This record gives sequence, C-alpha cells and structure tokens, in this order.
Amino acid sequence: MNIADIAVPEYVEVEADERLAKVRSIFERENPKGIIVTEGGEYAGVVGEKQLMRSRMEDDTKVSAVMTPAPEIDRHEDIREAARLLLEGNVKAAPVYEGEKLFGIVTVDGILAAVIDSFDANTVEQVYTDDVVTIGEKEHVGQAINRLRKHSVSRLPVVDEDDLLAGVVTTNDIVDFVVRDQERQGSGDRAGDIDRMLDLPVYDVMSSPVLTAQPGETTKAALERMFDNEVSGLVVTPTASEEAVSGVITKTDILRSLTFTEEQSMDVQITNINLLDNISREHVVDAIEQVADKYGAMQVFHAHVRLHQHKEKLRGTPLIQTQIRLRTSEGQVAGTGEGYGAEHAFHVALDKLERNVLELKGINADEQYRGQLLRKLGEL
Repeated sequence: MNIADIAVPEYVEVEADERLAKVRSIFERENPKGIIVTEGGEYAGVVGEKQLMRSRMEDDTKVSAVMTPAPEIDRHEDIREAARLLLEGNVKAAPVYEGEKLFGIVTVDGILAAVIDSFDANTVEQVYTDDVVTIGEKEHVGQAINRLRKHSVSRLPVVDEDDLLAGVVTTNDIVDFVVRDQERQGSGDRAGDIDRMLDLPVYDVMSSPVLTAQPGETTKAALERMFDNEVSGLVVTPTASEEAVSGVITKTDILRSLTFTEEQSMDVQITNINLLDNISREHVVDAIEQVADKYGAMQVFHAHVRLHQHKEKLRGTPLIQTQIRLRTSEGQVAGTGEGYGAEHAFHVALDKLERNVLELKGINADEQYRGQLLRKLGEL
C-alpha cells in the first residue's frame, strides 16, 4: 500500500503571517485534518489541531510561531517509508505532493486506521515502552511538567504510595487545566495563579480510571481502544486486574512497529533528525551497528534514536538529550545521555546503551544457567 490510498485533500492552506485568531476560526468552521503553512507561495510547515486550539498565544500571533517543519511526502511513497518520515520529523501530519503540486495531507491516525488489520498478528509486548517514567499522586504539577520535559514524553502514569496505578497525567491534561482555570478567573496578573497551579498535587489534574492494555493482547486491540476513546496512549499492566505499571504503549510506538522489517540488516529511526549538527545519519547508524555487532548472539531488529533540545546553551551550543532504544531478540534495552551538541549527547547515550546491553546479556545468561542447573538437579 502507498500513500496515494491514504492521503486526503481535507486541509487548509494559510500564509505564515496569518493571525492565529483567523486560523482558529477556519479550523472550527471547516474541521480539516491539518493546516499547511506557506511562505511566499512555498511550503513552510504544518499545524495540528491540538497544537493550534490549545496554544495560549494571543490571537494576533502569526501562525508561523506554532507551525512545525514536516517532511514532504510523495503521493506514491511506500507506507512504511511515509511512517518513518513522520517519526523522524516528530510530526503527526505531513503534506503529500504529486510532483510539484500539493495533493493533500497524511496523518498518523490516517496511516494507522488504514493498516489496523495488519497489527492483529503483533502483541503489545513486542512494541510497548517498558522503562516507563511515573509520578506519585501527591507530587506537584510543576514536578510533572519537569518530568515530561526531561524525558521527552507526553504522558506519565500516576502511582499511589504502594506504587499501584492511580491515574495518568498528560501534557494535554495540564494544558486543559490551565486554560480552564484562566477562563474561569479571567485576565490579569497570572504570576500568582501559575505558581498556585504548579504547587497543586498531580491527583487534582490526572485522569482516572485509566485505560490500560496487557502485554499479551494484540496491538490491533490496543489501537482500537485508543481510537474508540480518542486517546493517543494506554498504560500497560501485567493483567487487566493487576494495578502495577509495566509500561506505556502509544500510537507512535505502533506506527514505529509498522517500519520494522524481518531483514537481517538493522532498521534505524531518528526522531528530530534536524538536531544532528556535526554528525551524519550514517555515523549514527554505523555506531549503533558496531555496538550490536559485538553481541552477535543478540539479534537487533530495530533501533530508535530520539533527540531533544533543551533551552540551556554553552557558548551557543544547545544542551541535547539523546535516547537510543533497541528492540532485540532478548528484549528491549535503552541508553540515555545529555551533552552540548548532538555528537556529545549521542556518544554519552551510546556508552550507556552498551553498558545496559552487557547487563541485559548478563542477566539472561544467569537465568539460562539457573535453568540448566535446575534441570540437572531434576534429573538426579
């Protein structure tokens, strides 16, 4: 299947200097799949619905302030490659071209809905994120915001004092809470109100009960649950009745699984690839393959590299956080690091990844040894 079967002409095209007030009214009136932003007649970026409607920027702000650069996708592009381009661009929608002519727009939801039946053979366990970041229900909203930013995630499972699942808090929950409070209180000096909101316990803004998925159920079932409830992710628990947090599965995880191949060569994706400065994509791929090749008994099916830029800089060089995650024949393993510039951050993360790979192999080797010992004892 290619993008020609999925792309839709339901988009709005606006100039980069258009006021947000006008663009919001267009969105509410026409309900398009997305907005294509042009500048001087040339494509400049995209704006999604949530990004636009939940922006706290003033109505007179230009739309260019909230737009995101997105890859241009050919109408006849293979669906797997289109999924990779969306992931590496870290966007939910992208323009689709036929030659030089803008044909329409393709979205993450559109791709997933079109191929949902293909996920019937996959399980949640194969694609979910297991090194989940959580937050306690008595911790403050300010702490939740810092954790969301630090780990570049959009949702945090909320746990009680027994580390059992109590709720979930997302960036959208926090934005909605702030917007509702401002509408209720009116305009004015908001500094004190913002401080008060940051000091509120997470319990006051989290969503509960929580929609969950279990490792053994199909990815298709999890995705259908997301579509039916209009959410972009689920908390993974061991069973439907157990309240311990095992991980999180999102639409992005499922989209990423669409790009997995059964080939021997490792598939590598880089999210926010534009943050790579003085290193190339080829260098990143080669470095990860060198780590993987050291441990030939462990087959690596897929690698995901995510870069996130912080506001902090050192002599003009931004602080970058890099996470490298491998999906292997022995489970998932990741390494995270920070540094000034993408090259430094990447190699810090790579060193951490290699240490974690060694630890994973050591644990698995110990388990195999214990299993062999028990079998031998059983034969005595």
